[in-house]
Amino acid sequence: MEKEPNRSPRNKWIALINIPIQMGAIIFLFSYLGNWLDENHPSPKVYYNKILIMVGVALALYNVFRQVNEINKTK
Repeated sequence: MEKEPNRSPRNKWIALINIPIQMGAIIFLFSYLGNWLDENHPSPKVYYNKILIMVGVALALYNVFRQVNEINKTK
C-alpha cells in the first residue's frame, strides 16, 4: 500500500505563498518578451505586448488552478 505524503498545514501555506511570486514572474516575462517584440518588429496592426500579457495571465491562472487542485487533493 502506498503511504500518503505528509501534508501538514505548514507545507500548504508555503506552497500558497509561492503562487503570487510565480504569477508575477510569468506575467513579467511575457510582458518583457512583448515589449522586446514591439521594439524589434513593429507592426501597425499587431500589438505583441498586449497579446503576450494576456497569454501570460492565462498561463499564470492555469498554473494557480493546477497548484491549488494539487494542494487540495485527498485520497
